[in-house]
Amino acid sequence: MGTPPYEPHGAGDPTAVRAALGLALLAVGGWLLTTVRPWQKPGNAWVLGAGWTLSAALLLTGLTLLTRCVRAVHTDDPGTGPRD
Repeated sequence: MGTPPYEPHGAGDPTAVRAALGLALLAVGGWLLTTVRPWQKPGNAWVLGAGWTLSAALLLTGLTLLTRCVRAVHTDDPGTGPRD
């Protein structure tokens, strides 16, 4: 028989919190990227650069958190074999 589709990890599942944080950072980074548009409103170069830098940092951090969560869920446990 195969493994059950969902294995409970208890109330303290660290991947759920990290995945939610990663999604939140992606959302905030995307929102910030759409609000700092130099083609619609010319502004100070330092402010635009800081906005784009902050947005890129948030997007990369969120993406990193999500990829680590996916890897943690889909890695093979050496004692139990591969997960389906």
